[in-house]
Amino acid sequence: MELKLARNEINAKPKTILLEKVEEIIAKEGHKIFYFDKENSHKDLVALVEYFEEKDFSVYLREVKYGLGEEDYMYEIHIL
Repeated sequence: MELKLARNEINAKPKTILLEKVEEIIAKEGHKIFYFDKENSHKDLVALVEYFEEKDFSVYLREVKYGLGEEDYMYEIHIL
């Protein structure tokens, strides 16, 4: 599964990360907070949450608003 990380600048293209890379980071650090772009489908993010919950991790998903517009948001996933 390929997911798009949150952009650092509004006009920049989001960088992608593979599920395997996320898994490597979690194995190395034990826990991590990831910020994903609004271009990701909610279905893919729920699949990511379920994937790590099946591996006995606690996973929290929420929308983070960073502006006043309806389109000004990103997803935060905290994996413990």
